[in-house]
Amino acid sequence: MTGGERREQLIGVGRSLFASKGVEGTTVEEIAAAAGVSKPVVYQHFGGKEGLYAVVVDREIAALLGAITRALSGRGSPRTLLERATTALLDYIESSTEGFRILVRDSPVAPVAPTTGTFASLISDIARQVEHLLVDAFAARGYAPERSGMYAQMLVGMVAMTGQWWLDTREPAKEEVAAHLVNLAWNGLTGLEPEPRLSTRVHLPPPAGPAA
Repeated sequence: MTGGERREQLIGVGRSLFASKGVEGTTVEEIAAAAGVSKPVVYQHFGGKEGLYAVVVDREIAALLGAITRALSGRGSPRTLLERATTALLDYIESSTEGFRILVRDSPVAPVAPTTGTFASLISDIARQVEHLLVDAFAARGYAPERSGMYAQMLVGMVAMTGQWWLDTREPAKEEVAAHLVNLAWNGLTGLEPEPRLSTRVHLPPPAGPAA
């Protein structure tokens, strides 16, 4: 393998081990054995387990933020954009189960490296991206627009926590979960629709390639 190929192999191996055993439960010896290399090779590329973990987390954060950004980049009503963002998060959980499991379980309270974020900071980043969806809706209904940031945190937190639950249950179907999430977020408990459906068939742009 070239140096770049070996690095990518180690990232893939580390990602799988971190997802199944956690960062604390994974050793450099296990990473090296799974990749068929010696321990010094892991240290050469990443400086140790923590460096490898930081790269894995950074890639997952970039992938999830990228999916949310693409979902919100098109035109549409606030509800349609909310549906797209919700579906994008569930799509990521479905297609990148190992990555999401790493983010929600092992993302540390304090970063293990300067570029590594936590799941809480990731949720805040996503909330800042959806905050603008609420400003006009708040103003039209006589609510204080300056509260939109707080409500964005609530909405994204609700979706993220539901995503953690759905990570293991996978029932009901993804589209049904998204419809019920949007139902609660958009209508509130007093205006819940008895049989919610997404108002549009959501078509998201293809995912970008893996981050470097």
